[in-house]
Amino acid sequence: MNKTRYAIVGTGGRAEFFYGSMVKDFRDTSELVAICDINQTRMNFTNDLLATKYEYHAVPTYKADQFEDMIRQEKPDAIIVTTVDRTHHTYIIRAMELGCDVISEKPMTVDEEKCQEILDAIKRTGRQLRVTFNYRYAPHNTKIRELIMDGTIGDVHSVHFEWLLNTEHGADYFRRWHRDKRNGGGLLVHKSTHHFDLVNFWLGTQPETVFAMGDLMFYGKANAEKRGETKFYQRATGNAYAKEDPFALHLDSNEHLKGLYLDAEHEDGYQRDQSVFGDGISIEDTMGVMVRYKNKAILTYSLNAYLPWEGFNVNINGSKGRIEMKVVEKSYVNAGGEKADEGALKSKSITVFPMFAAPYQVELEEGVGGHGGGDPVLLKDIFDKPSDDRFNRAASHVDGAMSILTGIAGNISLRTGQPVAVDKLVKF
Repeated sequence: MNKTRYAIVGTGGRAEFFYGSMVKDFRDTSELVAICDINQTRMNFTNDLLATKYEYHAVPTYKADQFEDMIRQEKPDAIIVTTVDRTHHTYIIRAMELGCDVISEKPMTVDEEKCQEILDAIKRTGRQLRVTFNYRYAPHNTKIRELIMDGTIGDVHSVHFEWLLNTEHGADYFRRWHRDKRNGGGLLVHKSTHHFDLVNFWLGTQPETVFAMGDLMFYGKANAEKRGETKFYQRATGNAYAKEDPFALHLDSNEHLKGLYLDAEHEDGYQRDQSVFGDGISIEDTMGVMVRYKNKAILTYSLNAYLPWEGFNVNINGSKGRIEMKVVEKSYVNAGGEKADEGALKSKSITVFPMFAAPYQVELEEGVGGHGGGDPVLLKDIFDKPSDDRFNRAASHVDGAMSILTGIAGNISLRTGQPVAVDKLVKF
């Protein structure tokens, strides 16, 4: 059988999720032929991992300015994009122009202009783009889709969705490149794209109008000063003030983070362990959003990035009853441990409240692996022959666009104080 040839651009914390599974579990169907990054040290570390952890051969490395050379010389069938979010569109578009299909980590991109450029390139080249929404594949999230599809609560009229990021995982977005809104569109795009996609997926509809409010209310130097903090530092590793800070990340105490980031700093100056109470943070940590969908359903959504526990509450109200779901996730730091621990569950429950009958607990499948068991199912769907899927979990470029457009519209609303019509942002 001919193997699908893949190259990966961006070898930071998310890349191993793809290449590790590819070379370990799907060698019969898939082949990693090259990697590309702005940082040679990081690519060397990736090749060391391929050899020592996965018993795979080293692959050719290409710097970012050699991306086109990589495609011409290695002839991959598809490119996997796991770079900083603001550069996704660059690699997606050029890969398609050079004849490759693309698999992109979420979010597909960060604003409406770049989104339009991607949509235009797909139309121009005829290539395929897939966005990797692993939360769709988690058994408890798929179950919500099933309950709604089967008419368990009738027509859905409203959804309340509350996502909680805790002081370990939530803080991590304020230590690294995500803290600059230009890089990832803020959490309404980088993180909430997961959640907005789930609502689109569950309800089988698309956003119509978005209104949002939000601010930086906990992290950042000014907020810490208001609370009486007087000891500040720029980065944690090697800093005496950071030793007693529960929000600090010490790169030299974790071999993986050290090899991936600390040892690679001399090339590009990127610091993975910046203080969450420093200056220069331009993203929000407290957000509220309202969305009206094309089927007239209404979403009320909140995201807070500094809470005591990690997970989410979802309440879905319909013409025949109500669904309540609560999920508690284990905390983690990206690339700081095993991939199976990322988004792993502590507990989960779904309760159905019929209109005129007793409520009941829904029996849930026990998923294995990261993100509530969604990761292994997604990876099999990508690297193996996809099976018939009643729930249509594989996300296309349209799904990728519709998920980010909610957050992009939310960012516009934050700036203007006005509701935003999603259909006016891009043309399909």
